[in-house]
Amino acid sequence: MMVAPLSNRTFKALSALLSYPTEELCAAVPEIAVAIAAEGLVSDEAGKQMQPLLADLATLDLYDLQERYVELFDKTRRHSLHLFEHIHGESRDRGQAMVDLVEHYRRGGLDVTANELPDFIPLFLEFLSARPFEEARGLLNETAHIFSLLEERLAKRNAGYAAVFTAIASIVSEPVVVDAAEIDEPDDLAAIDAAWEETAVAFGPGNATDGCSVDRLRIQIRAANRDARNSAA
Repeated sequence: MMVAPLSNRTFKALSALLSYPTEELCAAVPEIAVAIAAEGLVSDEAGKQMQPLLADLATLDLYDLQERYVELFDKTRRHSLHLFEHIHGESRDRGQAMVDLVEHYRRGGLDVTANELPDFIPLFLEFLSARPFEEARGLLNETAHIFSLLEERLAKRNAGYAAVFTAIASIVSEPVVVDAAEIDEPDDLAAIDAAWEETAVAFGPGNATDGCSVDRLRIQIRAANRDARNSAA
């Protein structure tokens, strides 16, 4: 388990809110709410929007919460909590990108021991919680397009989890505008795979334009987002 810098505990709290509901998570809701409010990284409006989700996690039956979570995130790739699902789809590059991301985490001090895939957004947020704040926010800026897309899609489902992505967006220094066509994109596996097949994202060793450096990670995600917008145009 990583120890988060004092200024980055909000990322850890947001990571917890996007995780599969457990008794421990539900019991920790008051502590999560205090951590988010105390640091002030999330805007007041975004904090208010998260209140219904916090209330649900604190009061609803655990099995109902778990069923809702699975229905929302595990039964359609359009709401997937895996970054590379929205960057690579099922293209041949995804496997290597996973391996390279694990190495990137290790270089940053996070040893991935859980059974979850490394591009799982709660794990990505936990990694950010242990990085210097400006670096963490920089990486959020580069993934903001994906998070904004998820926010809009979840909002269309009236899902309280959309508020977590609203909170993430309030930390990002540059606003993101999402194309309505991307929000309404059909869950067509073949079309998505074809769109992403030629997009290369890797986290291997090297210099600032090739390897595990933060700059390389930003370049890769930016290129993937650009390709996605071009293919949707």
